[in-house]
Amino acid sequence: MSENTDRVVLITGVSRGLGRAMAEGFRDAGCLVVGCSRSADVIDELTDQFGEPHRFAVVDVSQDEDVSDWAESLREDDIIPNLLLNNAALINTNAPLWEVTSDEMSALLKVNVLGTHHVIRHFVPAMIERGSGVVVNFSSGWGRSTSPEVAPYCATKWAIEGLSRALADELPEGMAAIPLNPGIIDTEMLRSCFSEGAAGYPTAKQWAVRAVPFLLGLGPEHNGQPLTVP
Repeated sequence: MSENTDRVVLITGVSRGLGRAMAEGFRDAGCLVVGCSRSADVIDELTDQFGEPHRFAVVDVSQDEDVSDWAESLREDDIIPNLLLNNAALINTNAPLWEVTSDEMSALLKVNVLGTHHVIRHFVPAMIERGSGVVVNFSSGWGRSTSPEVAPYCATKWAIEGLSRALADELPEGMAAIPLNPGIIDTEMLRSCFSEGAAGYPTAKQWAVRAVPFLLGLGPEHNGQPLTVP
């Protein structure tokens, strides 16, 4: 494996927004980037753009078998993340909670919460066996506060906060699990809530300039701390 595989960064939800910006930032920082998305077209594009040794795969994190197969294919090539970023997430269409359909609520829970668990379940054991690694589960300002019409999203991100801090209590010394609030960024997701008001915030690429070195600086001393990208 080439020299930039010394630091393996795994990112879920790399097709757009923060995931795409982080993938480019970590690549530029000399890391081996491993990513997934449900969009086959984007995965093909990223594979061509990044080239080897970076690895991208079509994976639906809400499906345990998909994640299991992905993890196994990487283990076969001795690719184990040093930094695991559970970034993939959905947000509900703005609506009072009683108007949110069961299908929409279920979709958010499957991706935002179950998807995070599936990735932890299939990747963290190898990190534990190696004895090192940082797991960052993307939360939100709405994982520590609430707003009207985004109750399903709030519920999933509050779950991520609790899940991450409990995981931190379970990991062996030398590892870390961290719930991370990325801050307010002008992404497609934010525009679904704020409309044109989202334009007043940094773009994903601008955010990644700060976020990538911050994430690379996380270590065992941050275990269990709910952090926010500065």
